[in-house]
Amino acid sequence: MTDIITPDILFFFDGHAGALALYEALAQRLLAEYPDTEPRVQKTQISFYDGRMYACASLAPVMRRAERPDPFLTVSFSLDAPAESPRLICVPVRKDRYTHHAVIGGAEDIDEELLGWLRASHALSTERKDHHARA
Repeated sequence: MTDIITPDILFFFDGHAGALALYEALAQRLLAEYPDTEPRVQKTQISFYDGRMYACASLAPVMRRAERPDPFLTVSFSLDAPAESPRLICVPVRKDRYTHHAVIGGAEDIDEELLGWLRASHALSTERKDHHARA
């Protein structure tokens, strides 16, 4: 099983202990559901891969400071249609791909609604992986 907290992850969250705790709660849920998930630390985000990337966590301030919880973690994922929810900021990428950002401020925000969107994103990335393997 993948380590949830690695030195790279600690470095990424240096000075953001509250966000690290949110990341840990998110990663635990994703790794429990998708044990082959590999978190990859990049400069601005930690991407979750299970063959292909299906979600990422970042400190990106996608909403105004006054509207963000403290601490916060931005969870981003792609869907093939815009999801309607006041919890989400949706950005169209192309006609059949939409990036969604959810800002979480507590472990309670990693609920079935968010996990449902992450499952859909995972299924979409798996479908794309299978499609490319057949081509």
